[in-house]
Amino acid sequence: MAVAPSPARQTGGERLRVTGLVQGVGFRPTVWRLAREEGLAGSVRNTGEGVVVELWGPEAARERFRRRLLAEAPPLARIDGVAAEALEAGEAPADFRIEASGRGPTTTGVVPDAPVCADCLSELFDPGNRRYRYACLNCTHCGPRYTITEAIPYDRANTALAGFPLCPACRGEYEDPADRRFHAQPTACPRCGPTLIFREAGAEPAPGDAVAAALEALIAGQIVAIKGIGGYHLAVDARNPDAVARLRGRKDRGGKPFAVMVANTASLAPWVVPGEAARHLSDPSRPVVLLPKGSRAETVLPGIAPDLDEIGVLLPYAPVHHLLFHEAAGRPTGTGWLDEPQGLVLVMTSANPGGEPLVTGNAEVAERLADIADAFLEHDRPILVGCDDSVLRARGEGSGVYLRRSRGRVPAAVPLPEAGPSVLALGGWLKTAPCLTRGAEAFPGQHVGDLANPATVRTLEGVADHLRSVLAVRPSAIAHDLHPDFPSTRMAQAIAEREGLPAIAVQHHHAHIAAVAAEHGLTGPVLGVALDGVGLGSDGGVWGGELLRVDGAGFRRPGRFRPLPLPGGDRAAGEPWRMAAAALHALGRGEEVPARFGHRRAAEPVAAMLAKGVNVPATSSAGRLFDAAAGLLGLAEDNGYEGQAAMVLEARAAAFGPAEPVPEGYRMEAGELDLRPLLDHLAEETDPGRGAARFHATLAAAVAGWAAAGAGWEGLTRVALGGGCWANRLLAGAVRRHLLEAGMAVYEARELPPGDGGLAFGQAWVAQQQLQE
Repeated sequence: MAVAPSPARQTGGERLRVTGLVQGVGFRPTVWRLAREEGLAGSVRNTGEGVVVELWGPEAARERFRRRLLAEAPPLARIDGVAAEALEAGEAPADFRIEASGRGPTTTGVVPDAPVCADCLSELFDPGNRRYRYACLNCTHCGPRYTITEAIPYDRANTALAGFPLCPACRGEYEDPADRRFHAQPTACPRCGPTLIFREAGAEPAPGDAVAAALEALIAGQIVAIKGIGGYHLAVDARNPDAVARLRGRKDRGGKPFAVMVANTASLAPWVVPGEAARHLSDPSRPVVLLPKGSRAETVLPGIAPDLDEIGVLLPYAPVHHLLFHEAAGRPTGTGWLDEPQGLVLVMTSANPGGEPLVTGNAEVAERLADIADAFLEHDRPILVGCDDSVLRARGEGSGVYLRRSRGRVPAAVPLPEAGPSVLALGGWLKTAPCLTRGAEAFPGQHVGDLANPATVRTLEGVADHLRSVLAVRPSAIAHDLHPDFPSTRMAQAIAEREGLPAIAVQHHHAHIAAVAAEHGLTGPVLGVALDGVGLGSDGGVWGGELLRVDGAGFRRPGRFRPLPLPGGDRAAGEPWRMAAAALHALGRGEEVPARFGHRRAAEPVAAMLAKGVNVPATSSAGRLFDAAAGLLGLAEDNGYEGQAAMVLEARAAAFGPAEPVPEGYRMEAGELDLRPLLDHLAEETDPGRGAARFHATLAAAVAGWAAAGAGWEGLTRVALGGGCWANRLLAGAVRRHLLEAGMAVYEARELPPGDGGLAFGQAWVAQQQLQE
């Protein structure tokens, strides 16, 4: 990014227009400080487009100011552009001042929530500071932003702090440009701000220190609901297997893994292997990071992530989190203890009954968590926008991929290859998150979840409405999945009809590939390799393993996985043994189904169903291929949660180590990739770990060879990998290597999830292209 040159003169004035995330982050006081230090006069003000700075003084001082502005911007700021123009000659002001905000259409953004900064942590643990152990402290450089913002402009009256008038001390900080709390809208202290309380279920708030009482309850094995920034967590002592099992049972969690919170990276050993991946823990979004299990993981943290080789870990990001670890450490003075190993490990899982939206409000928490939580640690600052934790998985070369993009990342913009009409996209059915475009930027919304109940559907609509409000955008079209029965599709069509807008259907896997292409700024055709669960194809079939030639608004399908039958339709997605039965049938070994799966009541009916071809729609889904492999190897017969069989299969392959592909384990004919030889081998495999490793090695070699051949047919060298299966690190890493060796340019999801969490972004980009045709 370059700053436009100023007129070549020794003294004079210029106007700088700064765009990006430059409001609500301490940008104006930084400008004020730099201008004063350089001896410049003028002013700075917020506008609808960003920040405008007028400078008067010698050219050399103004040049130094411009350089320092880029180098010393506040930590939460993001400068996208700085344009300079000369000011007409006139009388320069006597000093530099901060002016009131200007008016006009808004094109700036809202800043994501940020973890507690170092300066605030110093205050939090300083007994002489008036904010000592205050659970709602923050400043311009940290704390809640998006989750407390009801509308724009970002002023206190439009935030969750509107009902908390500032005391004289906080007012002085808020109005002092030299203070780091200048115009920090969530500014508060124990005298004027929100209050933290602890209460047991059905009881009044307990007297005494709320944090100490909460920690005592956790150590005693209780389940405590803790209110943070974007919603409540359900917490237990992760070292207490009885507490973990009780939480799993009450939340109807099945075998789904829990995330755990630790004080710092020094506290990870010996139950995880930190390695290079641990650096993602300190990302400003403070995501849950999947880290490899260490040698004592099952001993120290039993029941946290059954049958998997990774544990989700996150670091404290809200003051209340830090206070729990501070209490467990014996309330040391200062911040030195923050770098020392701490023994406390807490399960921190989303506070919601299974499948429902995240709990965010004090009024609802007692009712919705009545059968789960034993006690509550909460404050009375409203959460206006629920936002679950982001989840990230490390991959090769120090990078990571978001499996869930939410708190700490939303609503940060993702640049688009070019500007276009505004589109609101509503995603699909699973892992839903909306997306809104404005000009050449897309604003993905936070993770909402699976649209399995009316409450989650209402949450999706609320998140979409809030995005429109805070970004001041009226879309030109509403995009949705091709499937007519998805709640998101029906919602999109209803909004379009109500507002007189076009509703644009986008095929599921087209959207997946478009998302990757748009994120990387690609225009023109790319070859997409879409490996996914299921999505409705443009021919009415059930797709999920496709080669797609994608060119903006359009696509065609030059290749697919050879289909397998789905015994019982959608039911097969929840019961991998059915896909194993389907594989045996496809191999001409259907008579083996009753013997292999005789312990399943439905084994003989399923075998008959397959033999007669009744209620067995065909699917090219890669996700169902993973299920078939796991079922054949005896690793998983049921999916207790979405993707469980595939995750267990990957974990067993990683534990086994490198393996050679099955010789002649696949065939290609007329664009169709036939993996029946691999499945035939797995049906005879006696070592499940070896089978899982050879499955991954063979599939990677097959997909890479298939994609390279497809690129040759289509005359392309750019390959985009999209769909939920690309979250698999073994598959993605091996395919990437093979394709790079074949001379392909490989593009993968980076800022957005490869699966359905990034689907709306792809839908929006495709719809935007269609509107411009």
